[in-house]
Amino acid sequence: MMLQVIPESIHGGPDAEGVPLHDFSTNANACGPCKTTQAALRNADAAHYPDPHYTRLRARLGAFHGVEADRIVLAASASEFMQRISAFAARIGIRHARVPQHGYGDYTRGARIWGLELAASDAPALHWACEPASPLGSRDEAVDDWLDESTPTHDIRVLDCAYVPLMLDGAQPRLPSTAWQLWTPNKALALTGVRAAYAIAPTCASAEHLAVLRAMSASWPIGSHGVAMLESWVTPEVQHWLHASLVTLSDWKRAQIALCASLGWSVRPGSLANYFTAQLPQECRMDEVLVALRKRGIKLRDCASFGLPRHVRVGVLSPQSQAALKDGWTHGGFA
Repeated sequence: MMLQVIPESIHGGPDAEGVPLHDFSTNANACGPCKTTQAALRNADAAHYPDPHYTRLRARLGAFHGVEADRIVLAASASEFMQRISAFAARIGIRHARVPQHGYGDYTRGARIWGLELAASDAPALHWACEPASPLGSRDEAVDDWLDESTPTHDIRVLDCAYVPLMLDGAQPRLPSTAWQLWTPNKALALTGVRAAYAIAPTCASAEHLAVLRAMSASWPIGSHGVAMLESWVTPEVQHWLHASLVTLSDWKRAQIALCASLGWSVRPGSLANYFTAQLPQECRMDEVLVALRKRGIKLRDCASFGLPRHVRVGVLSPQSQAALKDGWTHGGFA
């Protein structure tokens, strides 16, 4: 049997040239890293295995979210859980997946790897949503349907909550009770190099399904540094730091949107998060722009893989980085 060739994942962030000086291509909190969590990482016990059942960690995460610890499923990263729950869906007989029109490529990648068909269908499906969505930062329309609890479903619904902690200007998340919630605090803490995540099972998830999902994980999916980050995440001190950072990010975002508009970019409205999407001027060649700016230490996220050609996703950065973007655009001959 011929195996389907699956394209490599496309990501922002560091590349073959190293870490960009001004990295607009990722959505990490530009006010970070969080110093309290950094201290916890320095004190992590890397000499010993973590508890293989993560008893204390799951209890703390459960208490933070107001759910039973048994509903917490730990993951090596969000992308790892995307692969695992895609495999789980295939294992229990689901044959379809539904993904956002514009969304993270690993939803689709996981579906294709595990043979789930991406097609509009009334058949049970692994159904993905992300709110706020990426790359647009807007509300996900799928959540409107999910909030209608009277709608029966045989789907596995998963809400990617990667950017819920980074919603700005008082925007409130919508967390449907019928969906899994997938949390990745490393973006909010600006510690994306620490790979650790967790999912909260909906109350409708059976104990048998939870046991299978845990069994499908590798042993010790999270190392001691991941444990330290997640335990730090739920502390009042870190949550206070996060909430204070949102005020700063909101101010920076308004200035950055105004800057991009002044450069002739068409900023798409509706973003609730610490990033937004913009279309570059028609006369610009995307590949030339990305290469020229990267040589100046500036990296943007091409949105073609999200289904938005000629658009870039722009993470909100500090005024210093915004000044570098303006200078790079002007001296690069694009103004």
